[in-house]
Amino acid sequence: MLSQIQRFGGAMFTPVLLFPFAGIVVGLAILLQNPMFVGESLTDPNSLFAQIVHIIEEGGWTVFRNMPLIFAVGLPIGLAKQAQGRACLAVMVSFLTWNYFINAMGMTWGSYFGVDFTQDAVAGSGLTMMAGIKTLDTSIIGAIIISGIVTALHNRLFDKKLPVFLGIFQGTSYVVIIAFLVMIPCAWLTLLGWPKVQMGIESLQAFLRSAGALGVWVYTFLERILIPTGLHHFIYGPFIFGPAAVEGGIQMYWAQHLQEFSLSAEPLKSLFPEGGFALHGNSKIFGAVGISLAMYFTAAPENRVKVAGLLIPATLTAMLVGITEPLEFTFLFISPLLFAVHAVLAASMSTVMYLFGVVGNMGGGLIDQVLPQNWIPMFSNHADMMLTQIAIGLCFTLLYFVVFRTLILQFNMCTPGREDAEVKLYSKAEYKASRGQTTAAEPKKRAGSGCRYPASPGRGRQYLQH
Repeated sequence: MLSQIQRFGGAMFTPVLLFPFAGIVVGLAILLQNPMFVGESLTDPNSLFAQIVHIIEEGGWTVFRNMPLIFAVGLPIGLAKQAQGRACLAVMVSFLTWNYFINAMGMTWGSYFGVDFTQDAVAGSGLTMMAGIKTLDTSIIGAIIISGIVTALHNRLFDKKLPVFLGIFQGTSYVVIIAFLVMIPCAWLTLLGWPKVQMGIESLQAFLRSAGALGVWVYTFLERILIPTGLHHFIYGPFIFGPAAVEGGIQMYWAQHLQEFSLSAEPLKSLFPEGGFALHGNSKIFGAVGISLAMYFTAAPENRVKVAGLLIPATLTAMLVGITEPLEFTFLFISPLLFAVHAVLAASMSTVMYLFGVVGNMGGGLIDQVLPQNWIPMFSNHADMMLTQIAIGLCFTLLYFVVFRTLILQFNMCTPGREDAEVKLYSKAEYKASRGQTTAAEPKKRAGSGCRYPASPGRGRQYLQH
């Protein structure tokens, strides 16, 4: 069951990969429309420069304005057991069919469901336009559910043999036919239950706003600590891409209001307090440096050049694009204690920043999010917040270094380059392999080694060669 949930969470990452580039395009386009950066003449709506920038910006909004459809079509890439392309086609057709059914039922029996489908699909109405269809705003939640249902039908029915005279309907056509019938009760149940879910989401948003720093700490801690299980996607997904914090998700909401926020002199925390739930990228930028320095200075002197050769690119990758696997799974492999401490420090860093007024859309690295979507457009009116963020981040870099160095030395952990430990970083696959082959709960000393490895009998030894 857990492996299936992990697979589902991993599948969500496929459409997520589209957002960094789209965010950069929108962020830079909005920056180039700010007269404080490029001057009044270039931002004149009649200027060729402004018109070209506007065209580019509209292209950048593609992913944000079609998030549910993109998630629906993207999930089968990771969930379908075969013919992933055909599964994506079946999901797309079925997802649109589901929305058409919702529209038709809502327009016909709207009073029964308590939904007014005659109103415009604007913010706060509970309605949205999806591929030209006025439908209930189920955000990515509805897309994920429908995509999961249709992908399950695809996995079960795609290879089913039909009688010869029905052969034309075999394969994808058969999946779509069955899904068509399934979408009717799905649309009915959606209209029956989703308005109540929307009220619950509004209550959740109000609670999170009132939870303040505690909510930020719990959110960031769970987002980090669940990474080994793959369940962290279910933590950040509803906040960043769904309606848990704000309508449409933090990613889209921030992009939509980027110019407004950048031009306002009012503190960002008062403009967008929900931005505290998108500070988890700071541990990738500031925490990664402290962790790497701790590993470097605890390595044997004769191994430090090799260790630096491994840690520098891994650290830069974490800082610039937010990919932390080489670092995180290395010390997770060596000691889960270090990973738990990392989650606590990451949550504490986000919370302290939030308490000092730092908010934004900072779930990634410097290149994909922090610079183009935060620091550069916000610098003119919110430079003090950025300096506060950097100061707190550097303090936590030092704290990471001290804590990790102390723990590594105190518990004699075999991080890369320590004594006779192999100078290498570890991947998620290696961590999972070692978990599957581990029989002892506590680490033990290996023969010929002065530091502690996790117990990994049998084939697990290949991952800890020394």
